[in-house]
Parts: sequence; structure tokens; C-alpha cells
Amino acid sequence: MNSQSAVFPTPDLCALSGLKVLELGQLIAGPFAAKTLADFGAEVIKIEPPSSGDPLRKWRMLKDGTSVWWQVQSRNKRSLALDLRTPEGQELVRQLAAEADVLIENFRPGALEGWGLSPDVLMASNPRLIVLRISGYGQTGPYRNRPGFGVIGEAMGGLRHLTAEPGRVPVRVGVSIGDTLSALHGVIGILLALQHRHATGQGQVIDVALYEAVFNCMESLLPEYSAFGAVREPAGSALPGIAPTNAYLCQDGAYALVAGNGDSIFKRLMTLIERPDLANDAALADNAGRVARVAEIDAAISAWTAKRPVSEVLESLDKAAVPAGRIYTVADIAADPHYQARGMLQTLAMDDGSAMTVPGIVPKLSATPGQHRRNAPQLGQDTDQILGEMGLTNAQIESLKARGIVGRKS
Repeated sequence: MNSQSAVFPTPDLCALSGLKVLELGQLIAGPFAAKTLADFGAEVIKIEPPSSGDPLRKWRMLKDGTSVWWQVQSRNKRSLALDLRTPEGQELVRQLAAEADVLIENFRPGALEGWGLSPDVLMASNPRLIVLRISGYGQTGPYRNRPGFGVIGEAMGGLRHLTAEPGRVPVRVGVSIGDTLSALHGVIGILLALQHRHATGQGQVIDVALYEAVFNCMESLLPEYSAFGAVREPAGSALPGIAPTNAYLCQDGAYALVAGNGDSIFKRLMTLIERPDLANDAALADNAGRVARVAEIDAAISAWTAKRPVSEVLESLDKAAVPAGRIYTVADIAADPHYQARGMLQTLAMDDGSAMTVPGIVPKLSATPGQHRRNAPQLGQDTDQILGEMGLTNAQIESLKARGIVGRKS
């Protein structure tokens, strides 16, 4: 496997060095937001239940009892095993929040309030605190108390209806895209709030709903309905209203994805496939004309790709400067030289001496790039150190451990 070893440079080169983040969330949305901040230098303290930790530790494929996903989601973080249901645990969170810049949570609305950790309480002690709250439906509205995972947000946001072949059951995207989109919107909110705090000294609450993060990416879906009463329907591998752009079957059974929807690109594409009649047809000179005859255009492209293996198709399209590609599996990704050259395949040295390749960091900043500074922590790995930094004595820490309020290192 081609890969690039992770580098552990000095933290002062990171864009968010010195930013203190307290992560109370679990699974995907909140932790993904915190991971993104941690990648760029933020000091993230992840609070987990002492007995089991974040459930993501046991999701999907496990290596030595821990999910390999954990090494992506929790890199660059420290783990504090702490029971939020206890008064002592809640007081420790209040103390940590008093010194933090950002607090991230993705519990159901009302959970923080039930623990005495509402933003009002925390910001009374720390007016500069920025609180990111991610939930299925947001902190207000008639649905606020409903449980909402990413897949529900994807459906309510309009995405699930479109991810299907016409007339067939809608399918889910193969990853937790709703959670990830909400996390990224949360990161945007945090950066906006930091800019506001820089100007005013005041923190604020960021309310991100899963369905709204998805809905925000639905392009012209709503205005088309408002202006024309049009309900966009599933279109399989095509993109309605833009032509030609589709997946075309090749001679060897593989598909070539071709995006020939630019006016000049379309002309080059038709010339390549030896259809000068279409290349020079004035009615097809713009997108509106091509959309009206998309079936004819797709048939012409399909007839050309069907006679050639995908490698030949893509090579010819590349020479003609027509955007095209093939569908990658993870094996293709792991072997791809462009991924390697861009630092997107990073090899970690695990505690047991084995190696593991994980995704690199995006976006890429020229002066303050993201960095992999440490592997994902074991449950409670940093508990003693964090509590010691808060001023607790060894005796106090041992007392908390004995009562199950904080966890021992696993």
C-alpha cells in the first residue's frame, strides 16, 4: 500500500493552537467537529463515560477490541473518563468550561440542562465561551425533543428522496453524510463565533440541526418548487437539468463518469466520439438545448463507451480535456498515486507496533497546515493528567476513581 507516514511537528505551526475545546458529544457529529478543530491544533478534551467510553469505540470493524474508525475520529484528542450523571462530574465539567474557549455537544435537547450544564449556566462563569449544539431537529421547534440520527436528517433534508434510480426504493448514502455535514456546519459556526468574539469579547450558542445541514446543500430544490411547483425526482446517476453528466457503461463492465456539460467541453466530447452532427448542432450549443435532448446525447456517449474498456475511455477523455473519472473502491484509493502525493494516506504506528493507514487532513493550509500530533487515546488515558492540571491532588483523584466518578486508564 502506498502511503505517507504521519508527521508530528511542533504545535505552534497550527492555526488553532491555544484554542481549548471541551467535547461532550459521542458517536459522529459532535466528535467529528471536535476532530476537525483538533487537526488544526486545538486542544480537545473528550469526556467519555467511565465504564464504556464513546460507543464509536465499538462500531464497525475492531482491532484489538477497538474500532479502527476511532483512530480517525479521535486523533489529536485527550480522553477524560467522567460520569456526567453525578454532581461531582458535573462540577468538574463546569470548572473545565470556565477555562474553555469552545464546548461541543450533540445530545438530545435538554440533556445539558438536566445535568445543570446549560449554556446559560456555563456562560455565566465564562462569557467568552462558544457552545456548539448539534441535534436532530435543533434546540427549538415542535420536533426538538424527537431523537434524530443522521439518516433521519438526510431523509427530512430532502437528500434521501433523490438517491435512487427512478421508480426504485431510495437508498442511503454509504457513509454518515448527515452527521458529517452537520459537524462541518458546526465548525463553520465556531469559526464565525470566534471572529465575533475577537471583536466583542462575547461568546454565543451555535444551534445546528442535522436536517438543516443537509437541506442547506440541496441547491435549487426549494426555489424550483416555489417558482414552478416542480418536485425534483430521483434520476439515478444523472443530474437533472444539467447535460450531459452521467455514468456510462464501458466494454469491460466498468463505468466512466463523464461531465460534458460545459458548452465548449460538450463540443470537444462530441468531436471525440465522432459525432460532428451533435457537436455542430446550434440547438445543443447551450445547456437548455442539451437538457431537452439528453436521452439522445446519453445514447451517443453510451454507444461510444460500450466499445472500449474504461481505461481507454478515460485516457481519451483526458486528452480531449473532458472531465471524467471512474468509480473508486477503497482499494483504488489506497493505491492511487495522487492520494499519496497529496498526503491523504498517512501511516500510523500503533501501540502494538503495527501500522495503520488513515485519511490525511483537509483542508490544506499553506502556512498553518493541519497535523497529526497524537493517536486516538485509550479510554481515560489522560484523566489523571487533566485533573492534575485542574489542581486536584492525587488523593482527590483516587477518591473520584474509587466512587466511579472518573475512570481508570483502560
